[in-house]
Amino acid sequence: MELTENRDSLINNCSLWKGDIMRKLASIQTVSVTEAIPKADAIERLHILGWWVVAKKGEYQPGDKVVYCEIDSLLPEQEEFEFLRSSCYKPAIVDAENQVLQRAGFRIRTVKLRGQVSQGICFPLSILPVGTSQEVGTDVTAQLGIFKYEPPVPVGMGGRIKGTFPDFLSKTDEIRVQTIEDVLGRYARTNFTMTEKLDGTSFTAFLRQGEFGLCSRNQWVDETDLSNTLCRLAAELKLAEKLETLRTSFEISPAIQGEVIGPGIQGNKYALRSPELYVFNVLDTDQYQLVDRSLQAKMLESVGLTSVPSLGDITLEHSVDELVALSVGKSILNPKVQREGIVFRPEVEVNDPDIGGRLSFKAINPKFLLKFDE
Repeated sequence: MELTENRDSLINNCSLWKGDIMRKLASIQTVSVTEAIPKADAIERLHILGWWVVAKKGEYQPGDKVVYCEIDSLLPEQEEFEFLRSSCYKPAIVDAENQVLQRAGFRIRTVKLRGQVSQGICFPLSILPVGTSQEVGTDVTAQLGIFKYEPPVPVGMGGRIKGTFPDFLSKTDEIRVQTIEDVLGRYARTNFTMTEKLDGTSFTAFLRQGEFGLCSRNQWVDETDLSNTLCRLAAELKLAEKLETLRTSFEISPAIQGEVIGPGIQGNKYALRSPELYVFNVLDTDQYQLVDRSLQAKMLESVGLTSVPSLGDITLEHSVDELVALSVGKSILNPKVQREGIVFRPEVEVNDPDIGGRLSFKAINPKFLLKFDE
């Protein structure tokens, strides 16, 4: 194809990001609704933000403030959380030198109780340290010693490390739709693109100031270490050369971000014979900008890289529950399994002050979580 984009048109079609969105794993929230669960005498469901959470019947009332902990919260081994040991305990993750990579604790995940999907857990405010603000929305993750649960690194993703994730890149993680219920109304009737969220391992490749580099989700890896699956795949795809083509053709310092799936990665749900890369972001690292969807497609096509599967467009007129219901469905890459979810992004990049970064969000398929979210 003929490449006619220049730097001015590129920048006009990009939006600044504002760094990584910090997830509030534990925060002060309000119970908005309580509802009975059919054939359940001892439990009921609570609506908190956009989540449904199962709790003991009568323990909370609409309007009550609670400490709400999202799924993927790793609660510390403390007396007040010991009741979770039989169902939620995760041992510490250590490396080959017995260094602790992730401490032991109680991982909160999606569960199903009496037919009701429950996502998260809530506690009374009395669990908070004395002096903690009780204002709705207050992030109390640090006060409670809570961390985000990270699954063990897949075999073949270790190897030599250059450093932590570079600060000139934005990490790859969308906010969950349940946490932005109030934001959705402002974008009613806005057109969004939908892509399938793939269950693999995060991957970034960049070319900046003459340096080619590769990153996993949290680390800058040594691109010459071919014991690492990501490095081998980058070499096979000739990513250094392809990023150089993007640099010269579009006059940017490019980075691509995507999901690597295949053998040895999250159980190879897509039944692939070898690792494959599906791209969901293209960035200009000098300008700290993300490329709009139409230009991204043109750039990927120009170097023969594959985008994450498209699920079409949608005009946003949906509640949180409706968007979560929309996430349920089979994967385009393997119709035998449920897809992980859907990622929603506007056609033109937008920064939203309430989200604290780019306007994009995900709806995770509850059927997928119940089956695979160990």
